[in-house]
Amino acid sequence: MTIKAGIVGYGNLGQAVEYLINALDDFELFGIFSRRATLDTDAAVYPVADAHKYKDDIDVLFLCIGSATDIPEQATSFAEHFTTVDTYDNHSKVAEHYAAMDKVARANDNVSVVCTGWDPGLFSMNRVLGLSLFPEPVQNTFWGKGLSQGHSDAVRQVSGVQRGVQYTIPAQSAIDKARAGDGQGLSKTTSHERIVYIVADDAEQDRIREEIVTMPDYFEPYDTTVHFVSDEEFERDHKGAPHGGYVITTGELQGHTAKVEFSLALESNPNFTAAAMVAFGRAAARLKEQRNVGAYTVLEVPLYLLSQQSLEDMMQTGLV
Repeated sequence: MTIKAGIVGYGNLGQAVEYLINALDDFELFGIFSRRATLDTDAAVYPVADAHKYKDDIDVLFLCIGSATDIPEQATSFAEHFTTVDTYDNHSKVAEHYAAMDKVARANDNVSVVCTGWDPGLFSMNRVLGLSLFPEPVQNTFWGKGLSQGHSDAVRQVSGVQRGVQYTIPAQSAIDKARAGDGQGLSKTTSHERIVYIVADDAEQDRIREEIVTMPDYFEPYDTTVHFVSDEEFERDHKGAPHGGYVITTGELQGHTAKVEFSLALESNPNFTAAAMVAFGRAAARLKEQRNVGAYTVLEVPLYLLSQQSLEDMMQTGLV
């Protein structure tokens, strides 16, 4: 099965998805949908407002748009016409997003795999796995040190911000406690700090800082520091996108301590997010082919559907 794919949005994530689709044998890129008339790509480019005209040409549509405003405002309109995959990352509103996508996807016989990537995404899967293993598990998630795409997008939505990025930095002392089985009671808000770098006019800075540090869900609970820098400094120091983190679960089994740890170390956050997104795009196409419809979180997708290999091949080659 060759999966015909479309991409909405052509920022770092959209470009990374395009690269992967072109590198994989089981995908074929139909085109990119954008508000911009021209893009630096050899792929076909279509106005995003006309996307619905091509619903019969596309098996999976990758929504490479921001979580702060774009996905909540636009994702259901795409789910009306396409099987979709998104990277929505506002944990506190996942249930709300899931319900909205499920309603539209079911009504139109489509599949919508939501909240893919690495957190939500791979970290979600490993949190559930770790918690399932022990009678009284102790679990901690740490993010960073690295650049958060979702939080950086939220920063850039603030009026007056010309350029902006946000870095999450975990406390090493908290990580050490979690690994030692002493993570009970550690707060994610006190175990991390958020550092923001912004290019903005001097007259806007006080208002921008206040809007960011009080932003619900993204910044308000955390120790957040906002730095204003020149455009030249931003270009020099904040163009990379490293990230990573840990999910650490410990528990006691008949008096013996066990630890399960999942970690990621990423030189490029968008490249890895795209890799997870495309794998779940493969699964979305297969779910649709199996006549399944509605929304799915990563927890509901059978793991074998992510792979290019068949389940039979996985068993024969020792992956099972």
